[in-house]
Amino acid sequence: MSIIDKIFQGLHNSRISTKIMLTYVAAFAVLIFATNFFAWGAMSYGMYYQAERALNESMKNIRELLEQIEHNRDIDVNSIRDPLTPGVVLRAVADNGEIFFDTDPRYPTIGEIDAVKMSNPPIWSNSSMDVADFNHSIIYCAQMKFTYRSTSMRLYFYRTIIADAIFFDRLRSILLAIAFAGLIVAAASGYAVSQRILRPISEMTRTAHEIAIENMGRRLEVAPVEDELTELAKTFNGMLDRLQAGIVQQQRFVSDASHELRTPATVIRGYSDLLARWGSRDPEILNEGIEAIRSESENMQQLIEQLLFLARADQRRQPLKPQMLELSKLVADVVHSLKLVTRDHTLELLKNDSGTIFADKVTIKQMLRIFLDNAIKYTPKGGRITVESVRLVDKIRLSVADNGIGIAPENQKKVFDRFFRVDTSHSKREISGTGLGLSIASWIAEQHDITIELESELGKGTTIMVLIPLQPDADEFIDEPTSTPMNFSVTEEHEDQNDLRFSS
Repeated sequence: MSIIDKIFQGLHNSRISTKIMLTYVAAFAVLIFATNFFAWGAMSYGMYYQAERALNESMKNIRELLEQIEHNRDIDVNSIRDPLTPGVVLRAVADNGEIFFDTDPRYPTIGEIDAVKMSNPPIWSNSSMDVADFNHSIIYCAQMKFTYRSTSMRLYFYRTIIADAIFFDRLRSILLAIAFAGLIVAAASGYAVSQRILRPISEMTRTAHEIAIENMGRRLEVAPVEDELTELAKTFNGMLDRLQAGIVQQQRFVSDASHELRTPATVIRGYSDLLARWGSRDPEILNEGIEAIRSESENMQQLIEQLLFLARADQRRQPLKPQMLELSKLVADVVHSLKLVTRDHTLELLKNDSGTIFADKVTIKQMLRIFLDNAIKYTPKGGRITVESVRLVDKIRLSVADNGIGIAPENQKKVFDRFFRVDTSHSKREISGTGLGLSIASWIAEQHDITIELESELGKGTTIMVLIPLQPDADEFIDEPTSTPMNFSVTEEHEDQNDLRFSS
């Protein structure tokens, strides 16, 4: 991308107030520079035109005079001065360099003027004439041939265009300074105007930032004036009304659906256990059906548990019991328990620094299980998964890395969205899941002020790093719940806390 493209891209992405200010500046710049240019050009053209006109008139008069005395061998030299326009200098020079006639001997010599002729004269000069810049003076030069008494001569006509070029250079500098000063004034005026125009929009933006799920009743103030901004505020408030209604309906649906589905799922699993215990006449078909029912019931129950968790989280009713924990012990327990059930992958705990954290034990373990379960799920058989806990100054960096299928760059910001699942078509493996596990992990991290970072590359694997705040001056940890409140409400106990298994 070129510099010009980057500039236009930056302008395209800039704030509206900046665009308004730049529009003022651009319009004023075009106006003032065009005015100065045409004024300067008109003044220069006028001076060149007057000098050119004087030279043409003088040359015409001299040519007529020479035609009148063509047959008269005696020329009155003084009569040559009469046809000249005031300000025009005439010199007649023979081929041998002898000056035959000169109306102003004090004028710069022919050689001096020829030495300073401009190679690129101004566009408003006559192309048939020469322009010389001699000692801060601009001189027009024209020539004409003449033969007198078998002697070939060349007539040189000179006319001063600008007697003092320094004055015009200073005038040009003054005009440029005025133009730039005008640009500064235009920028200040544009900024003031843009701020005044956009002040209502800024107030709307500030109010919109204050509106959240917990404060959906907040609305924008509607001005009594019926203009475009008033219409925008009304439209935005209407959108918030619909959004609030949709959120309430969604929360109610998730909660109700979860509770309604939980009972039949439990019944299905109970009957499958009963059939598996007593058997049937066709053991092969019966066992296949039993396994299918059991698998489906487990999936339904897992989905229900996830939906219930997220519903309580949305309603800020998910209970948490914060306590002082030794993180290294918790990490070791989770890794050890998963090693016992992981047969097709290598699971290693590389480093496990100690550190005391203040958190809910169940949800922290659940967050780590989710990350490990995803690593196992999206890593082909024989792959390697590593866990590392490194103590920093005031945090612990916990990393879960795998060499699995990886995540495309455009999907890396979406993996924590609810029901989002990574496309696994290129992996030739069917991967089950609901797409809720990482959403739950993200919520757990947010409640504990934990930062999640994700690095991934397709075909090479994924690394999830979490930065967990440490408790300062904690010489020993307390593995019991504490009464110290955290920034969320606790209204009910965990349901089956020790048996929760959330994955994506």
